[in-house]
Amino acid sequence: MIAFINFILYLYIFVIGIVIGSFLNVVIYRVPKEISFAKGRSFCPHCQAQIKGYHNVPVFSYLWLRGKCADCGESISIRYPLVELFAGLMAVLVFAVYGFSFQWLVVFAAGAILICITMIDFDTMTIPNGLVLALMAPALLSFFFFPQVGILSRVIGIFVISLPMLALVLVIPDAFGGGDIKLMAVAGFMLGWGHTLLATFIGLLLGGVVAFYLLAQKTKDKHMPFGPYLCVGIMTALLFGDIIIQWYFNLFGL
Repeated sequence: MIAFINFILYLYIFVIGIVIGSFLNVVIYRVPKEISFAKGRSFCPHCQAQIKGYHNVPVFSYLWLRGKCADCGESISIRYPLVELFAGLMAVLVFAVYGFSFQWLVVFAAGAILICITMIDFDTMTIPNGLVLALMAPALLSFFFFPQVGILSRVIGIFVISLPMLALVLVIPDAFGGGDIKLMAVAGFMLGWGHTLLATFIGLLLGGVVAFYLLAQKTKDKHMPFGPYLCVGIMTALLFGDIIIQWYFNLFGL
């Protein structure tokens, strides 16, 4: 009986996640085009026809319509249901770590914004200021719901990575984007300095692997977005930072 109740609860959290993921798709599509995501119904990016409510069910509508617009028949990118699925799975993962709590709400909200930043940075090589400002909301709330991260650690976290990144940009123009610097400043307040270092290390590791792959493929474009890998690092630090850091200390007997 308990197992069934847990299943229903996790299913409920998953449904919340994919519904929010559907909204994130709207944000990801509209923000770079400077279209308001707060009003107006969803529409097909090809024929501009408004999507009917029963054709706008997260994940399932894509499968039912076989990945095509119900009006014009043009293919719809599989990225839309994947973003919805990822948001749903993220909601479940955060719930597994924090349970049904304000901490879950703060971390999931941060993760949702990080998904938008990731996809938009992949698409446009920019991180919109509006999304960085939006990330400040869960960052500020984390001050109240994650009291174990002290105010001094948070203040140091603002500068521990963003300041060196800014200094590097002054020496090597375009080494990092301005959005990356702002992102790490806000994330630094949310995480504290130790977890911010961890998030950056993970971002550098992932970004380095991708950069090495692109070089091996002799890709002509020498620029790549760094924000997505920082976002993965930030989310990993939010969820598993304490575990990873403790494992590191134990590894060296500290």
